[in-house]
Amino acid sequence: MNERVQGADSQRLLFDPLSSDFIRDPYPAYERLRSTDPMHLTAFGAFVASRHAEVSLVLRDKRFGKDYIERTIRRYGPKIMEEPVFRSMSHWMLQQDPPDHSRLRGLVVKAFTARRVEDMRPRIQEIVDQTIDAVIDRGHMDLIEDFAFRLPVTIICDMLGIPEEHREIFYKGSRDGGRLLDPVPLSPEEIRQANAANAMAQMYFQQLFELRRRNPGDDLTTQLVQAEEDGAKLSNEELTANIILLFGAGHETTVNLIGNGLLALHRHPDQLELLRANPELIQNAIEEFLRYDSSVQMTGRVALKDVKDVGGRRIAKGEAVLCLLGSANRDPAVYPDQPDRLDITRPNVKPMSFGGGIHHCLGAQLARIEAEIAIATLLRRLPHLRIDDIENPEWRPTFVLRGLKRLPASW
Repeated sequence: MNERVQGADSQRLLFDPLSSDFIRDPYPAYERLRSTDPMHLTAFGAFVASRHAEVSLVLRDKRFGKDYIERTIRRYGPKIMEEPVFRSMSHWMLQQDPPDHSRLRGLVVKAFTARRVEDMRPRIQEIVDQTIDAVIDRGHMDLIEDFAFRLPVTIICDMLGIPEEHREIFYKGSRDGGRLLDPVPLSPEEIRQANAANAMAQMYFQQLFELRRRNPGDDLTTQLVQAEEDGAKLSNEELTANIILLFGAGHETTVNLIGNGLLALHRHPDQLELLRANPELIQNAIEEFLRYDSSVQMTGRVALKDVKDVGGRRIAKGEAVLCLLGSANRDPAVYPDQPDRLDITRPNVKPMSFGGGIHHCLGAQLARIEAEIAIATLLRRLPHLRIDDIENPEWRPTFVLRGLKRLPASW
């Protein structure tokens, strides 16, 4: 059984990330963790770092790494790597330590340079306007499915060279994969479903690889297929796994950033009106949305050697530390002025939502620009938009990837 807080909170689990209360609002639990047990040892054997200082240290300290296979075996037992979805994930650059991480990241980093991302602004604006044009006469839409989802999916399809005629399957695809990243182990049925989804993704991308071998393009898939043909750079397993990663990571966090940001704005009408009146605040507002309700709530590391003191705890070699990015973003030691309040004029906002160290998210700037253009355009073109149920929206039943399942709105 999980450790419990003594006193008035004695009946409340200190870290129960898949409970309905936690999914709806994890921030009270984070506050309890920071104040009572900032390096909490969970029932499933991992430490949870909730303060900004420890999260920042673990993400940047070279004594910590990914060691994905060892970490996964500790959670599930040695046979888990026989499951295809976990074998595939073991090849993700996100799960690698140097030198493999450096090799894999080096193959794609040029697609995400600041210059190339800035050059995407006209295309992003075009997609946002087309998306609004498609629904504006209707008077209502789901801000997730009809708006937030279509933009980043279209952009990552552009980047990967996915043909237009193939894209409808991605627009209608499931968003149930987030459970794979949660620290609470999956059930046998969830593993079966994840294996099936992974097999379908592999089947599609293998066909895309053959297309790009025959007809090379100016896209990431062509670039990676050419690296696979030079076998010293990329194996077929790495190619397939990392295309799946790029597709998922290329839209998941942006969908959540747009949805979470729009909900936060409408729950703080003073901030909504401030942004409407001062659209030049949009870039700072995006940083505040990231800080206030992060799209990614957690990332993990493993101690590569014994570490004597992290927040008063000794972390033995091989032990995992779960870094609560969402909690670090509201740590009053860093944000002393009402950290639980949305403030789009807050100075010096540097959210940890995209991780840190060598694994800092490749697509961070792209996600920021997509959200900036999407939210600014929506507020300008639909000034009377209102969220239908602002108090009880439906959240996806996942913890690491925090986002809304749907968000109906009218105007």
